Amino acid sequence: MEFGKIYNLDAVNFVLPPGSAFNARIWAGVEATHRSASCQPRVFIGGPIWANKDYVGKVYPAHAKERDFLHYYTRQFNTIELNLTHYQIPTSGMIEKWKAEATEGFTYCPKFPQIISHERHLIATEGLTEEFVNAVLNLEEFLGMTFLQLPPTFGPDKWPVLETYLKNLPDELDVAVEFRHADWFSKATFWQQTLERLYHLRRHVVITDVAGRRDVLHMGLSSPVLTLRFIANEGHPTDYTRTDAWIQRLKTWFDKGLQTAYLFVHGGGENDTAPELILYWIREMNKHCGLNLREPVLQPKVVQGSLF
Repeated sequence: MEFGKIYNLDAVNFVLPPGSAFNARIWAGVEATHRSASCQPRVFIGGPIWANKDYVGKVYPAHAKERDFLHYYTRQFNTIELNLTHYQIPTSGMIEKWKAEATEGFTYCPKFPQIISHERHLIATEGLTEEFVNAVLNLEEFLGMTFLQLPPTFGPDKWPVLETYLKNLPDELDVAVEFRHADWFSKATFWQQTLERLYHLRRHVVITDVAGRRDVLHMGLSSPVLTLRFIANEGHPTDYTRTDAWIQRLKTWFDKGLQTAYLFVHGGGENDTAPELILYWIREMNKHCGLNLREPVLQPKVVQGSLF
């Protein structure tokens, strides 16, 4: 994860900004039944990768083979940011394997292929889009949020292109848009207008919390659904203090009527530290938000040459 990557963390203001002004519109539209104590929000939390050999003996059994990593991943976490689809449109065989390995309640959250978003900037992509959408819809009950990550060169002047593209996607496909061009956020009034436009299109928005681009931590919602990409810094103490701030914000948002949260925790680097941080997120959400999320079971890594 190189987007927003910096190494001088002491220079970063990690204070979580206040919520966007448009969020009040979202909370006002949430029915009272969804704010009641008996209506628990749906929370999906996981990482961006399952093929990590460092997870063997910690997240996966010590005897796990690489071909079985996904099988064990879906039994520890309940979602994944599916970056593989950013580089290729999944085949029917891949879709069937993913479905076969998933457990009840697990969701895949695929990213739109970069040939659509980054290479062609959503233009003349009808065939590719249809192929991708049909593929991921075949995940059926295992399909969660899809990511439309826009490249840093996709600025506000291209809103008509984005609007047309989003309108042509099927209603049954949940789509969260990730904006990266700085001009989307340079004027508060314009960003509020963007959220309102997404609201009327019934599309969602991605919030990214990363050290080197605090503008993409816009804290805006276009629906009562949060899609958060939390980019940690390989176990740095601020990974946990930032998490603490998010837990308190989530508690507030759940009370106001946030219905669903997709939380994707990147450990930084090779994501070796992501499982421990996800476990911390889950424990703190259960403690402070009154949830009952299942904790992953992590085993201490055995250091070769040590008897203890």
